[in-house]
Amino acid sequence: MSVFDQYSPFIREFIYSHGWEALSPVQVVAAEILFGSDTNLLLPSQTASGKTEAAFFPILSEFYEDMPESFGALYIAPLKSLINDQFGRISELCEEAGIPVYHWHGDVAASHKAKALREPRGILQITPESLEAMLMNRSSDLIRLFGDLRYIVIDEIHTLTGSDRGNQILCQLARLREKTGVSPRRIGLSATLGDMDRAAAWLGGGSGRDTSIPSIPPAKIRWRLGMEHFYIIEKNAGEITAGTRSAVGPETGEASAVNDVALIPTPPGNRREETLSLDRGYEYIYDATKGKKCIVFSNSREETEYICATLREIAEYRGEPDVFLIHHGFLSASIREEAELKMKDDDIQAVACATVTMELGIDIGRLERIIQQGSPNSVSSFLQRLGRSGRRGNPPEMMMVFREENPLPNTPLPQLIPWELLKAIAIVQLYIEERFIEPPLMKKCPYSLLFQQTLSVVASSGALKTKDLAQKILALPPFRYIEEDDYKTLLLSMINNDWLELTDEREVIVGLRGERLTNSFKFYAVFKDEEDFTVRCESDEIGVITTPPPVGDRFALAGRVWEVEELDIPRKLIYVKPVRGKMEISWPGDYGEVNTRILERMRQVLREDTEYPYLREGALQRLRVARAVARNTGLTESCILPLGGYTWALFPWLGTRSFRTLRRYLVRKAGAFKLTGMDFEGCYYMTFKLEGGRGDDLMKMISGKIASEGIDLDALISPTEAPVFDKYDEFIPSELLRKAYREDKLRADEIIRRAERGMLGG
Repeated sequence: MSVFDQYSPFIREFIYSHGWEALSPVQVVAAEILFGSDTNLLLPSQTASGKTEAAFFPILSEFYEDMPESFGALYIAPLKSLINDQFGRISELCEEAGIPVYHWHGDVAASHKAKALREPRGILQITPESLEAMLMNRSSDLIRLFGDLRYIVIDEIHTLTGSDRGNQILCQLARLREKTGVSPRRIGLSATLGDMDRAAAWLGGGSGRDTSIPSIPPAKIRWRLGMEHFYIIEKNAGEITAGTRSAVGPETGEASAVNDVALIPTPPGNRREETLSLDRGYEYIYDATKGKKCIVFSNSREETEYICATLREIAEYRGEPDVFLIHHGFLSASIREEAELKMKDDDIQAVACATVTMELGIDIGRLERIIQQGSPNSVSSFLQRLGRSGRRGNPPEMMMVFREENPLPNTPLPQLIPWELLKAIAIVQLYIEERFIEPPLMKKCPYSLLFQQTLSVVASSGALKTKDLAQKILALPPFRYIEEDDYKTLLLSMINNDWLELTDEREVIVGLRGERLTNSFKFYAVFKDEEDFTVRCESDEIGVITTPPPVGDRFALAGRVWEVEELDIPRKLIYVKPVRGKMEISWPGDYGEVNTRILERMRQVLREDTEYPYLREGALQRLRVARAVARNTGLTESCILPLGGYTWALFPWLGTRSFRTLRRYLVRKAGAFKLTGMDFEGCYYMTFKLEGGRGDDLMKMISGKIASEGIDLDALISPTEAPVFDKYDEFIPSELLRKAYREDKLRADEIIRRAERGMLGG
């Protein structure tokens, strides 16, 4: 029997009514595994390949024949917007069959949730935070709600594997299994997985089932890709020509395909010789979005806010419609939903300025182009963002725009290298040449999550003997590397600090501080929650910011500028009025970690002569200049170069963790190596003073010492340090934080391998 014939009649009718000519390869292999086996399923497949339908067509076919007596499928996704999008898609599919579909997160109406609780059937779509709340607050009702749970679908698992949020899900599933006695099959979906075996092991953790990984050949690359570079050049005291040919370069005709990657034509631009206080990179972005439905991605909320305000200012200056929307995690639900709905409407011309919140699998529909401000930080992020476009038969299309200050004659050598441009080229080339995607980083010491899950389990249980609590917690999959003595240290700290309380019967209950914490809805999230003050303009909720400015001050939010009219500190409210203009803001962005393979490929970009077909004239010229600088200074051959006087620069070409480890090692050994004044930039280079020595001799000395002695990671962490990264780290004993830093933030193996080869710099 064919896969199509095994689908229920309403699924077959859905396929006919939507004009599908054939099932996609991923839909066929998924159905074969789900219909023909009892294993978990890891489903890696490119964006827009039909993964959601591949998972749910067999599930819904089973439910059509045998409806579960509780929620039958649990769909877990990392973003509310993704759940909202999938809710609409799956509801349409299930409507004719009478299979209920519910979604559940902080923005869903209470009436919808109440109906789900009254009639727990079909599919429940939920965030990890809402599932945590359900486990804590509805512990006695879990069997009725999930007693016949058969499937768990986890979407975009590349964002979850190894993270606290993903590990929280594994804890929740293990706790759900313990409470209900059921062991549903798990299905993991993602378009960008770098290590299938590691992801499969994560997905199946604690499930008691094997995980199948179907072999799906990678699709041929069909991209329309461009990169352009601009110097930020002021003209006439900060004014430059708006929309002239100099801003966007000469027009080109149709894109020419080279190695399956087609060059995007230059946007035509506006020809008026007028001035506007901007830089040319923003004008180029504006012209590249003109007349198209686009997403403009930035790597932080700060950049997103500023670029949205700038594009609106250009539109106002040119007398053209303001079609710009904004989407990031600090905005109100209504503003985010407005952006999502307008982007999905093919009849509305719209451009969304967004962060990672639009990177994941929302089906925007007829999205014509992606603009990326600067470089993504990973191959995975590049592919996710590129994959937002190019649906409905068209190739994905992305234009990356790079802006940097024009260097002065005395600019130091390391700042003459366009690191962001090199990183973007390296990311693209790694995927084209090797199909490389970063493997997930697994945490060995997730103490912040351990703290939260301990409180959550105690709160849902009422009281537990310490031995029983330790057995429950340490049996959860993410805590398999936690030693019993370390957990004992954490428990004693939690009791001593009133997070937990030890009763006369020697049972653990939630303490007074713990009650205040667990009674807040913010407790359910394991990521840092900085949304402190709500911003309102009359009756409209605009979003949230972390620190309230004084009355009369201005700040940027939702792509606009606001002036503070009134502060209500006790209720954490800020009342504002809109004002014209734009301004920069200071929200720290989460730039993530960069893999060593990207740094190594960046060095190769400098060394080779290839002129990549997706580089536009400005980017190509910038790369040529950088290569000339690298060759003339010796950067292509040596990892250590003199900058003048006693100052040297070291270019290790190592990823974030290894670079951090080497930097700490050199700081600790600075006396032995006669180094002073160490400084660094990202994971690109570090500078220091070396008195009376040669760089080559220094590198031989460092390599020899590392090769013979290794690197003692504990020695790199000061006994007084308490490195805080995650949400509840501030409540973790310092000795545990130092251990977590050693295990999860430092990495010595790459450095040692290079040192043993006498090639510390790569």
